[in-house]
Amino acid sequence: MRLLLTAALALGLAAPTMALDKVRFVTDWKAQAEHGGFYQAKAKGYYEEEGLDVEIIQGGASVNVPLLLGSEQVEFGIGSNSFIPLNMAAEGVPAVAVAAIFQKDPQVLITHPRDDVKSIADMKGKPIMISDAAAGAYWIWLKATFGFDDSQIRKYTYNLAPFLTDETAIQQGYITSEPYQIEKEGGFKPQLFLLADEAYPSYANLILATDKIAMERPLLVAKFVRASIRGWVDYLTGDPTPGNALIKADNPEMTDDVLASAIAKMNEYKLVGDKPGEMTDARWQEFFDVMSKNGVYKADLDWKRAYTTVFLQ
Repeated sequence: MRLLLTAALALGLAAPTMALDKVRFVTDWKAQAEHGGFYQAKAKGYYEEEGLDVEIIQGGASVNVPLLLGSEQVEFGIGSNSFIPLNMAAEGVPAVAVAAIFQKDPQVLITHPRDDVKSIADMKGKPIMISDAAAGAYWIWLKATFGFDDSQIRKYTYNLAPFLTDETAIQQGYITSEPYQIEKEGGFKPQLFLLADEAYPSYANLILATDKIAMERPLLVAKFVRASIRGWVDYLTGDPTPGNALIKADNPEMTDDVLASAIAKMNEYKLVGDKPGEMTDARWQEFFDVMSKNGVYKADLDWKRAYTTVFLQ
């Protein structure tokens, strides 16, 4: 693939201007700031400059990104975290991660201001509200790293009321979402514990591509990755208004204050980092090793099948 891409790049640089290549890109949820760099790339014409006509398809509860990729109904999609590409590899879905926009997973544990909890380690033995999906995901890492136990689990239903009314409550969240809602509705600033700051190895906001387009149109994939990264840098360091306008057009429920708060959190916690898109074999192996040792994946899974770094070079 690296040789194909090198040749394609060389030919692409010398090729005359042609009609734009139409591609479809499905997100993992309704339009929000966590997708802002992609919308910015479209709004500012970065995709067009690379010869791409990108249709951004808004995700949601009923949208299955791996299914759409596997059936080639879309060329690109978002993988929310490192589990998604590995799950696809385990299930034989012909798609692969080609870049990781977020170098830090936005997953956090949230508490009220309290003296007895000043780190994730301090939460051992205490009740924690998490979703059903989390129990088979980052919770496994928390158990392996901090000695958490399943007896601590309380069900999280994405309703903030139980947390707001209980000063001893601990719940899951995304650094870009729940904290702002808690401040707004609860009138206090919660304590936030980003799992990534304790070396949780998952990537997030990954760009996924079908095997077909990665193998047959490597130059196109490289251009999509390059324009997307450019869009993310611009969205977080420049004026995000163009991208936000497209986000609100797709998702009229989104508001300027929520977008601004999410952008501020992405910058404060350096989710994108200094090398947006970067993925390393060592980090993928670290993630796989923890999860395979705890029964999430079979030990003999070809975990390198889940991603490729060729488009980042």
